Amino acid sequence: MTLDTRNAAPAAPARPAPGSGRAPRSWWRRPWIAPLMALVVAYLFYQISPYVPESKAPTPPHDGFPAYYPLLVVHMVAGTLAIISACFQVWPWLRRRHPAVHRASGRVYVAGALVGGTVGLIIVRFAPTVGQIGVAAATSLWIAFTVIAVVYARKGRYDLHRRFMLYSFAIIMNNIWGVLIVNVLMRMPFEVSFLHMLEAARWVGWVFNLMLVQWWLYHTEGRTGVLRGSRTR
Repeated sequence: MTLDTRNAAPAAPARPAPGSGRAPRSWWRRPWIAPLMALVVAYLFYQISPYVPESKAPTPPHDGFPAYYPLLVVHMVAGTLAIISACFQVWPWLRRRHPAVHRASGRVYVAGALVGGTVGLIIVRFAPTVGQIGVAAATSLWIAFTVIAVVYARKGRYDLHRRFMLYSFAIIMNNIWGVLIVNVLMRMPFEVSFLHMLEAARWVGWVFNLMLVQWWLYHTEGRTGVLRGSRTR
């Protein structure tokens, strides 16, 4: 028995999945990119300028460790490269349109994270005692998340690569929170203990950032379709 399809009605065209027919948004329609980069540049200027020259740098006592300042410079340079390249890493337009640039900036970010993070763990013992654990915890997680993201990228698991790179991004953006928290609390009409401010600056930012990133991943999981076993960029 054969099926006569001569008089059959033409099949209806498949309906695109929700959101799949939308054209990619132009770079200028993503208003968070420019403010993010401006915020990073302002932060870097605010943080780095007091440390040059060395004679005026507000460094903690480091007697018996003459390599402190050179290592601090390496830490600042590597951290600067990492935080700037991180802005390009989270730019969807650049990732889609210029994947080679995305990969190159990713390598810069990884190098900055590994070098800056390792040096940071070496010199953290000279930081004020209050907040040392928070700094060491954040820096260790920064290195770990970055390494895990690289491993998943090499395995072609770009869904998990993206997830852990966002975790790494959350950690590095903690630095901006630290400056903001201290400056806001110092201008409060009531007195806040400096020790409490310093401890809060070392913990609140990166913990809040990780929670925010995790919420965003949950919120966009069904829409993006890249967090469940995807092996595509």
